[in-house]
Amino acid sequence: MPLTPLSETLATNRCKNIRFVATDMDGTLTREGKFTSALFQALEALAEASIEILVVTGRSAGWVNALTSYLPVTGAIAENGGLFYTSSSEAPEILTPLTNFTLHRQQLAETFQFLKTQHPQLQESADNRFRLTDWTFDVQGLSSLQLQEISNLCQKQGWGFIYSTVQCHIKQPQQQKAASLLQVLKQHFPQLTSEQILTVGDSPNDESLFDTSQFPFSVGVANLLDYTEQLHHKPAYITAAAESEGFCELAQLLLNAT
Repeated sequence: MPLTPLSETLATNRCKNIRFVATDMDGTLTREGKFTSALFQALEALAEASIEILVVTGRSAGWVNALTSYLPVTGAIAENGGLFYTSSSEAPEILTPLTNFTLHRQQLAETFQFLKTQHPQLQESADNRFRLTDWTFDVQGLSSLQLQEISNLCQKQGWGFIYSTVQCHIKQPQQQKAASLLQVLKQHFPQLTSEQILTVGDSPNDESLFDTSQFPFSVGVANLLDYTEQLHHKPAYITAAAESEGFCELAQLLLNAT
């Protein structure tokens, strides 16, 4: 079934209620891996319209800690649900249950080394050293079949696995974007209703954000079309433009509806 274009009248009507946007970053807020001036303007305009932005990304704790200090956002969830940073605090809130981070990282490292015995070409991501709750390696060069094989190996070892347009993540099975977002919403934004929340993404690690039973209004930027056959949960709407241009398209629709 084809995805509904964001320009549809129904989408425009639903935008009137939105007060909170939870969005992926890489491939959604970026264009070819970079932020654009148009993106900064869109984020500032949304903030002025009292529409809060929460970044929900697979990026590392160290990276996201800096991100919340420089962007006009209310906070960010890092490592696909591992930690939450607010724009007013440098200390993260741990969202996934861990009692011994050192042991956890050691176990993740051992799992990665096991994966390399089966797939020697795997390369640890440059930002992996700045992570607390997951372990990452580069997705570039891996086929869909190889990704599925790696996922199966992780599951047999008792780990979860997810990938985006940038990285592959070894993580705890229950660690995912939707679960962490719901936790943050309950603890920090209890006044919001589901009709006021919009989720946005572009790749397989955003799939949980497209679950209509939890988030009725979701949007995929156009580059998500490369992955739709792999997704069980699909967004309610799709933008005409890809990457950050797609997010800016959505932002303009939200601003026009206010």
